[in-house]
Amino acid sequence: MADKEQNEIKVVVFDLNGTFYTKSSKEEFFKFISKKKPHKLAYYFQMVYYKVLLKIHQIRMTEFKENFFNYLNNIPPEQVEQYAWEFWQQEYPNEFNKEIKAKLDKYKQEGVQVICATGALEVYVKPLFELYPVDLYFGTQTMYDGETYIVEGKACKDEEKIKRLDKHFNGKPYRIVEAYSDNKENILDEADRAWLVKDDGKLVRL
Repeated sequence: MADKEQNEIKVVVFDLNGTFYTKSSKEEFFKFISKKKPHKLAYYFQMVYYKVLLKIHQIRMTEFKENFFNYLNNIPPEQVEQYAWEFWQQEYPNEFNKEIKAKLDKYKQEGVQVICATGALEVYVKPLFELYPVDLYFGTQTMYDGETYIVEGKACKDEEKIKRLDKHFNGKPYRIVEAYSDNKENILDEADRAWLVKDDGKLVRL
């Protein structure tokens, strides 16, 4: 048992939206894109429609992601990443949870792997982790078909986060020493210490 614990890779996992980032990136990035391309505001009512369908369980999260992000149609990945770089420079670090950041910084110094697992699209999350480097990040993966973004696999939510971690470590023993999320999702059940982030940014130990 001692050998197993010694060989375990220690990780801390955090969600992004409403957790490390105090706001919703999908909402805020839409506002940012709309300032760059005002005609994209026309997608607002479509987005509201798909949010309602998700809320009443008429569509799955993966389908919701594909349709909610229709405002990115005809913007190739390189351009989305460029916009995202501008967006995150504007948001970081003022709009990030200072208490969580301090904890993550401490874990980095201790050699614990810091991993972000988020439902946000990787295509616009990537530039954030150039500003705040982490060991690894998982998001919802997409493919651009020349017009729209199609979700590859499943949206990175709930049990999918555990599957992505398992796939990454590929049989190597790992232990989630701490996890943070604004929802009571599966990742919190797997952690030694789990923290629920409330709307006011306060952390509650579960």
